[in-house]
Amino acid sequence: MATMYGHGKGKARSHSPKPEKAYWVKMEAKELEELIVKLSKDGLDPAKIGLVLRDTYSIPNVKVITKKKIAQILKENGIDVSKNDLNNILKKEERIRRHIARNKVDKTAKRGLQLAQSMKHRLTKYIERKSK
Repeated sequence: MATMYGHGKGKARSHSPKPEKAYWVKMEAKELEELIVKLSKDGLDPAKIGLVLRDTYSIPNVKVITKKKIAQILKENGIDVSKNDLNNILKKEERIRRHIARNKVDKTAKRGLQLAQSMKHRLTKYIERKSK
């Protein structure tokens, strides 16, 4: 969108602050990696691990401390997280199907089901391509 009194288009996006280690985090990279692997073995996926680290351990950003993402740390430790996205889409699709069974006139939910199905098909094609 253009600015009201100028010829430019303005800055329509915010910039995240420069990533630096928070002063209150005392955990070292090796300890954090061990904690991430432990949480994963407890059954948490990478997104949930990030939430637990933020809420319970007050670690705002794993990448700043370890120089790696959570999924990369898990991959290096032999834990496969590639199917998480597909499982989440399948759960979402099933939830929408149950909703449509109860609410047959809900057109928006039918559209949501179509979107979830196309997302599932795109992701399965991507996984097949990458696994070859």
